[in-house]
Amino acid sequence: MSENIPVEDIIYLDHHATTPMDPEVLEAMIPYFTDHFGNASSVDHLHGVDAGRAVANARSSIANLINAEAKEIIFTSGATESDNLAIFGLIPYEDVEGKHIITSEIEHKAILESCSYFAKLGGEVTYLPVNQHGIIDYEQLERSIQENTRLVTIFAANNEVGSIHDLSKIGEITRKHGVFFHTDAVQAIGRVKIDVRKDKIDMLSISAHKIYGPKGIGALFISKRSPRVYLTPILRGGGQEGNVRSGTLNVPGIVGFGKAAKLIKRDMKSMNTQFRDLQAYLWEKLKKRIPDLQLNGPPLETRLPQNLNLYIPGIESKSVIQMLSKRFSFSAGSACTTDVVKPSHVLMSMYGDENRAYQSIRIGLGKSNSREELDMFIDSLVKGYSLLQNMS
Repeated sequence: MSENIPVEDIIYLDHHATTPMDPEVLEAMIPYFTDHFGNASSVDHLHGVDAGRAVANARSSIANLINAEAKEIIFTSGATESDNLAIFGLIPYEDVEGKHIITSEIEHKAILESCSYFAKLGGEVTYLPVNQHGIIDYEQLERSIQENTRLVTIFAANNEVGSIHDLSKIGEITRKHGVFFHTDAVQAIGRVKIDVRKDKIDMLSISAHKIYGPKGIGALFISKRSPRVYLTPILRGGGQEGNVRSGTLNVPGIVGFGKAAKLIKRDMKSMNTQFRDLQAYLWEKLKKRIPDLQLNGPPLETRLPQNLNLYIPGIESKSVIQMLSKRFSFSAGSACTTDVVKPSHVLMSMYGDENRAYQSIRIGLGKSNSREELDMFIDSLVKGYSLLQNMS
């Protein structure tokens, strides 16, 4: 990409990766960098009490978003830490051998890499396959539960293809067998109504920067009701966060997270209506102009409202992205690790087709996007598609 192009002039269509911070969130955070700079653990003076009060308010706002109690919200550095804490807090490193956990083949890397390490330490992991809509077989999940199964961790919504799991159904199965249920709900929060009580969720990971909040702050819901979840800390120190996650609290980040949670709860219905409109508009327009275009994952009506994952047969996604990168930001259906491009593990699990995995793009819509922006994207994508087709 040319260095002369201002990034603010590029249309952003990658909101699954991150979202821009809402101005109201930034406004709420700024005083906690300057005037209200106290350490929330310093309870002996007003600066600390002031910071502690701000943290408590944010904790309540986040809990309210998922029908939890404030004391059940533990702040972390992000969803990756929350996912790790859910697994290795429940089953400590030294106690892994002989224990069994169940997950899906298309989880976020924070779960899959943790499960891989769990297996290296002597634990047993069952990876459930998914269908072409990116959904596990719930009956297979129940059949996979063993006497030594301690945890089922299944995402609420997938970050690549937008598939949404029936959390209540998973919760019924796990509760019936006395197994703990954790879900990575990073992509689902603000898009899907989640009720940790109704859905029988024992642990849930969320992150602020996917809901127009700041980066570097996340949370883990840990149930304190029956069955109560007890976690061993994976970070040791001053005993903050109920001695589950030590470390000085990121007060500005927490304040921003709380504000973002309030806003996303307030605006969820209207925002999702906007996304559904843009999603349908983009899909209908594109498929008329690119006849070979196919949808990866579930139908529009059952996927995340801001998600489109598109298979363009015969056209490498990397080439499309490079061609359009001066005007648009979006991502491939494959993930890049250092200099090695690997096919998306999500699409490979769903379709078993490496070409499809390399020839897919992901669009993540945001609240600032408009039909006019999508029209520009459609025109550019169609032109790029025609050019690449001719070149090949």
